[in-house]
Amino acid sequence: MTALSELTSALGALVDTDPDSLEAARADQSGHAAPGRPIAVVHAETVEHVQTVMRIATATRTPVVVRGAGTGLAGAANGGEGEIVLSTRRMTAIHEVRADDLLAVVEPGILNADLNDALAAHGLWWAPDPASRAISTVGGNIATGAGGLLCAKYGVVRDAVLGVDLVLADGRLLHLGHRSVKGVTGLDLTSLVIGSEGTLGVVVGATLKLRRLVEGTTCTITATFPDVRSAAAASAAATASGTQPAIMELMDAASLAAVAAMLELPAPAPGSAQLTIQTDGPAAVPEAAVIAEILTAHGGETLVSSDREEGERLLAIRRAMHPAMSALGTTLIEDVSVPRSAMPAMFDEIARIEKSFDMTIPTVAHAGDGNLHPNFIFEGAEPPAHVWAAADELFRAAIALGGTLTGEHGIGTLKSRWLADELGEDQWELQRQVTRVFDPLGILNPGKVFAADA
Repeated sequence: MTALSELTSALGALVDTDPDSLEAARADQSGHAAPGRPIAVVHAETVEHVQTVMRIATATRTPVVVRGAGTGLAGAANGGEGEIVLSTRRMTAIHEVRADDLLAVVEPGILNADLNDALAAHGLWWAPDPASRAISTVGGNIATGAGGLLCAKYGVVRDAVLGVDLVLADGRLLHLGHRSVKGVTGLDLTSLVIGSEGTLGVVVGATLKLRRLVEGTTCTITATFPDVRSAAAASAAATASGTQPAIMELMDAASLAAVAAMLELPAPAPGSAQLTIQTDGPAAVPEAAVIAEILTAHGGETLVSSDREEGERLLAIRRAMHPAMSALGTTLIEDVSVPRSAMPAMFDEIARIEKSFDMTIPTVAHAGDGNLHPNFIFEGAEPPAHVWAAADELFRAAIALGGTLTGEHGIGTLKSRWLADELGEDQWELQRQVTRVFDPLGILNPGKVFAADA
């Protein structure tokens, strides 16, 4: 029997071979599509369904690509020729919420926004806040080690997961991590799985570390600067001051102009950049005053508001970045991170690359943690050679400044060729060997992350 016939026999209508479904599973929001079509999309609804898929895949030596909502930006969840796409999107249950222990046990297909809507009734929230929170899943967040707007104060996904339930390539189910605040028994396999992009196993459940809803005022500070380097320098000064803003987002001139055009807002001054910063909690007002003073001293035209609705309206401008870029053409959204003090230097490097390649690279940044998202706009389905050449210089510049290839999107398909440049050959090989301990046959997400030709 073939893998497809065995899947159909075991799982019936959960096995989807509709051409439109197969075509959709080839691509994520990076714009990149895998070559060929997968043999099927399996819409798992239970842990047992996932185990069945993996047992059949192991028996038939069939590659498996795990997929959530498909909102990734590195091509890690794209299914191609001869592969099974295992979707966990229907696994959306919240099994447990413990306000006394500040934890929740959930399935991987639940959306970030839906989870927090449910937790709010308990006075709780899960802190990771990617810009795609309304459409991204918790499982996808775990797979990519996602971040978002609130990382500087409240941490990334790795800081907010206590444990995961993981189905291995052969169908065995592991319960990794713990429910206690502390836990150092053995190796930290939970942290190893976070950010592993489907190469170690299938996340079928997660024990999440929650926070109580933040009490007090929320203040929003906006500051407009004559150029992006001034804005980056001001943001670095604000973080060095000892204040703890919850959100600090920077938009350069090109990104501001694109969002303004899409939202039909007044056009910003040529060359100007903008910082949008939020403080929260009991210290929100005094911290906002300190930050506003710093931004003004660095040449920013600064406004402070304590109106929550106004704050959300201002943040909506930042959250509109991705659709604004998509309106300009096909977009390669990059994801380098540097030390916060190196932000001005990284913007200098972006300006140099723009000039060298005669292109505009609209860039936004989670300025509070040094994570930049330069956008390469082009026509067609795949980035042309000059875009990859410019991206190559961008990656190498970030690494030279003490940074990294990716802060939150992951390596996937699009960055695998640069992974060894950052890790070094010995660490690259060691990490590749680790994946083989979990997946001896190499059937989980082959060709992603640790691609043989990287």
